[in-house]
Amino acid sequence: MRKVMLLIAMAGHNVGAVKLSPLLLVLATLLGACGGGGSGSAPSPSSALTASPSSEPQASSSPSPLPSEGAYGVIVDGASGDNYTVSLVGADGKVASTGQASKPAALTCGNGANAVLPPPVSTSNSRVYFMDAQGVIRFLSPGGQTARATTVPVGAQRRSTFAVSPDDKRIAVVVSDFTASGVATSLYVEDLNGGTQHKVIFTETGAFGLWPTGWHGSSLVVAKVPACAQGEGPFCCGPQELHVIDPSTAARRFTLGGPTCVIAGPPSAAGAVCETDAQANVLDWSGTMTRTFSIQGQTPAYLSPNGNQSAVVEGNQSNFLDTTVEGSHATFPSFQACGWIDGSRILGSDAQGHARVGDWVTGTMVPITAKGICAGRIPGGL
Repeated sequence: MRKVMLLIAMAGHNVGAVKLSPLLLVLATLLGACGGGGSGSAPSPSSALTASPSSEPQASSSPSPLPSEGAYGVIVDGASGDNYTVSLVGADGKVASTGQASKPAALTCGNGANAVLPPPVSTSNSRVYFMDAQGVIRFLSPGGQTARATTVPVGAQRRSTFAVSPDDKRIAVVVSDFTASGVATSLYVEDLNGGTQHKVIFTETGAFGLWPTGWHGSSLVVAKVPACAQGEGPFCCGPQELHVIDPSTAARRFTLGGPTCVIAGPPSAAGAVCETDAQANVLDWSGTMTRTFSIQGQTPAYLSPNGNQSAVVEGNQSNFLDTTVEGSHATFPSFQACGWIDGSRILGSDAQGHARVGDWVTGTMVPITAKGICAGRIPGGL
């Protein structure tokens, strides 16, 4: 049985037999390309939900977004230094705009375990939003427009993760306080500009936390994840399942994945892929299986925005990775996919770690001047 070892690194995942990074432990985007078995309760309304004054975010007014033409991939580079860079890349491989922020500090849970966190990035249908070390969230548009959007709670053992709605009007924030026994989680939703209509809809303490992954229509999508990780292993540290919930009450509407079918990659507008050891299941947003395909052991799989194909990453005899496109004869040798720009262009990197855009329809590949790994796409709605 072939397994793929996942490295959890700043703002994405690279494959290799390595230890977990002491930096932010994250998965690409959405939101999560690895998972594991286990069970846990769904988000549900709490009978006594309160938010402390220190947790109240601050917001500032920002210009209304202009419609974004075309699709863009988001690349994050945080390999070194105190800052990380966010780049928006077009389908032609050209960088449309870039932004930079201070890198949030690493968090641990004690006993050598690291806090498991997604990249501090979210996308709407027109912008990418990214957070700095002080909890300030800024936005960047493909045209280069940038400004401060809001502020979320951070602290010595506290981290906020977030998802902005596709229309840039609402933001869902998970505030996580990490301890040796796990994490205390609080999920709130509010208006992006001004912080009005603030409502805490869920709180929980335990070994599992939540990531706000995105928005699907009028629903919020959150991922259930282990709070802390120690050691290494295939599919060790990411979302175990996706919950489609009511953003007003946290009542669960649908579930994708679970202990017997592990979420294998970040979701797209079409749904997500979950896997057993021998089979990948393509799920729509009601959790219904729409098709299956065979795999040789659990491996990252990325569902295209239109849901017609999945980019599947598998090891080759050169100890690197190939990407095959399920449902076609297209294969990219020595190319590690990490996401999609649109229905035909795939983001990834070659054996030397250079970012590339591959077009599975034409079989062509173009280089990207920006460095880094995938952290979502515009448009960002699920």
